[in-house]
Amino acid sequence: MALRDLKAEGSVIKPVAVIVQQGKILDYIDGTTQRNETPEEYVRQEIAKSLVREYSYEKSEIAVEFILRLGSRKPRADLVVFDPADAHVQDRARLIVECKSQKVKSTDRKDGVGQLQSYMAACPNVAYGMWTNGVERFCYRRVETAGQIAFEEIPDIPSKGRTEDETERPRFDQLKAASSDALLFAFRRCHNYIAGNQGLQKPEAFWELLKLIFCKIHDERTSDQVAFYATSKERHGLNGHIKARKRIDSLFDEVKAEYPTIFRKNETIELTPAVLTYIVSQLQMYSLLESDIDVKGRAYEEIVGSNLRGDRGEFFTPRNICQMAVAMLDPSERQVILDPACGTGGFLITAMNYVIEKIRAAEISKWGDIERAETASRERVQRFARSHIIGLDLNPNLVKASKMNMVMNNDGAGGLYQANSLKSPATWEEELRARQLLGKVDLLFTNPPFGSKIPIDEPSVLEDYDLGHNWSYDVDSDRWIMTDAVQKSQPPEILFIERCVKFLKPGTGKCAIVLPDGILGSPGLGYVREWILRHTRVLASIDLHPDTFQPHVSVQTSVLVLQRKTEEEIAVEAAARRMNDYNVFMAVANHIGHDKRGNVTYVRDRKGNEIIEEIEETLKEYEDGRPVYKKQRTRRKVIDDNTLQIAQAFRSWLYEQD
Repeated sequence: MALRDLKAEGSVIKPVAVIVQQGKILDYIDGTTQRNETPEEYVRQEIAKSLVREYSYEKSEIAVEFILRLGSRKPRADLVVFDPADAHVQDRARLIVECKSQKVKSTDRKDGVGQLQSYMAACPNVAYGMWTNGVERFCYRRVETAGQIAFEEIPDIPSKGRTEDETERPRFDQLKAASSDALLFAFRRCHNYIAGNQGLQKPEAFWELLKLIFCKIHDERTSDQVAFYATSKERHGLNGHIKARKRIDSLFDEVKAEYPTIFRKNETIELTPAVLTYIVSQLQMYSLLESDIDVKGRAYEEIVGSNLRGDRGEFFTPRNICQMAVAMLDPSERQVILDPACGTGGFLITAMNYVIEKIRAAEISKWGDIERAETASRERVQRFARSHIIGLDLNPNLVKASKMNMVMNNDGAGGLYQANSLKSPATWEEELRARQLLGKVDLLFTNPPFGSKIPIDEPSVLEDYDLGHNWSYDVDSDRWIMTDAVQKSQPPEILFIERCVKFLKPGTGKCAIVLPDGILGSPGLGYVREWILRHTRVLASIDLHPDTFQPHVSVQTSVLVLQRKTEEEIAVEAAARRMNDYNVFMAVANHIGHDKRGNVTYVRDRKGNEIIEEIEETLKEYEDGRPVYKKQRTRRKVIDDNTLQIAQAFRSWLYEQD
C-alpha cells in the first residue's frame, strides 16, 4: 500500500527510507534498531519517549539494554542514563529504569523492584532508579550511610538539570506536558491504586480520581505557587499526611465553589491519607493543561470508558471519527455548536479545540510572536468556549464526566447540561431553556444512543414528532404520508434525527450525525429517509468500517451530514410535488486506524512491513520562567486511517459546489 499524503497541522511529515518488519517496533532512542513488539517492549519505548520529551534527557545520554556486571552475571538493564560528557560505562551510570509487561508485579522475586535495586547497588554512581510495568511505578533514591546502601522511595525521578528538591515540590515552570501514553499510564496507575488500596469498586475509585484531577487543574489555573504536591516525607509520616491533606482539601473547597453543578457542598475526598498522597505524587509532575489534546483524550477515554459505559446504547465515538466530522463542517468561533447526546464530550472537545487552533493561528499571524499571540488568544478562547459550546445528555454521570473532560482540555464546562434532549424544552432547567436552542444552532455533531432495547414509548414525547407518528406508503404518488396515529414506540435515534434538524438554523444550520445503516437502507424505514429529504439537503454520507466502534460494540454505521432547508424551500418543493436534484458527497471510511480488537493498524508496504514517517514537533519548555518553543524531529509509524483524507476531500468538493 502506498504511503498516503498525510499532513497534520503544524507539523511537517516526510516519508523516510525505513521499513519496519512485521512483529517489530522501531527503537525510539537510536531510531534504527528493530525490536520484538512485545508488551514489555511497548512499556520500554513509552518510558524512553518520556525520558526525552518530559524529563529532557538527550537520546545520546540514554543506553538501551545496557550490559551490567553483577559478579558472574551479565544482565541487561532496560534504560540507563549517563551525564552528558560521560562514557557509557557501568561506573558512570546515573539513572536506571527497568520496564516490565503488565503481567509482572512489583513484588515479583525475580523481576520486581528488587531487580532494579540490585542493578542500582552494582553501579557506584547511580543516584536514582525507576521500575514500572505501565500500571505500577516506583521511583527510588539511593542512599549510602556508613557503607550501607538503602533505597528511599520518592515521588518521581528528577528531570535533567533539576534537583531532587525541585522534583519534590515543583514550580509551575517545571511541570511537564505529558507525551505519548505517559498520562494513560499515570491515570491507570492511580485508578488501580485507589481500587486496590481503598477498598472501592472501580467506578467509585474513578469518581475519587476525578476529584483529584479537578484539584490538579484548578491549581494549574489559579494558584501562584504549586499546591498540588506531596513530598516523600509527607507520604510516609502522620504529620506529613495531615499537611498534604489540608492543602488538597483547601483546593477541593475552591473546586466545589467553582463547579457547584458537579460537586455538592458537603462532598469530600474520601481517600485515606496514604492513598491520597500517593495519587497526588503520581500526578504532581504533569501539566494537564499543557499536555497534548490526543494524549489527554486517550488517557481519559480509557478510564471513563471502563467505568461509565452504560446499557442505554452508549458507546463513545472514536476520536478520528470526531475529527473527521468536525473538519468536514469547519466550525468558526462565531458559530453555536451543539451535541444533544454529548456523552463524555468527544465531539464538543474536538470542535472546541479545532476552533481554538484557528484562533491561535490567527493571533500568531497577527503578532508574529507565539507568547504575545497566546496572551491575545486567551480572552477570545474563553469567550468562545463558554458561550458557543453546548452539550446535553440524559445521564448525569456522563454530564459530570464530560464537564471534567472539558475543564481538562479548555474549559467549556459552563455549556453542559443534564437534560432529555427528546423532551419538550419546557421540561429543561431554566438556564438551558433561556438559551432557546431550537432553530438557533449553527453546527451540530452527535452520536445518539440507538437500539430497539431502549425505545421511546411516552405518548407525550412521540406525539411531538413527525417521526413519532405512523406513516403509510402511497403507491400511486410514490410518497410516504404521515397519519394522525402515534406509534407505540420508536428507537431513540429516529426521533433524534428530527430533533437535531429542528435545532439547526433554517437555511444555514448543518449537522453531522452517526446513524445505524438500517435507517439508510431498510425498506420499512423509507418514511424516515423521505422526512430527511423533505426537510434537509443531504451534503454527505460516509460509510464507516464495521470495526469503527470495536472492541466495544459491533454495529454498522454511517455519518450523515445534513443542511436544514428553510420553510420556504420545503413549501416550494411540496407545491411542485418534487424535490430539487443536487449532488451528494459519498465516501467509504475503510481504513479507521484500528482492528476489531482495538489494536492500532499501520500502513504497510507490499511485503507487509510497516512504513515510518518523520515529523517535526513543537515542544513548549521554560527557561528562566519564560515559555520557549523548540522544534524536535521524531519518527513514527503511519497509522492506517483515511478519515482525515475524507474530510479534506469533502471540503474540496464543497468548495467546487459553490
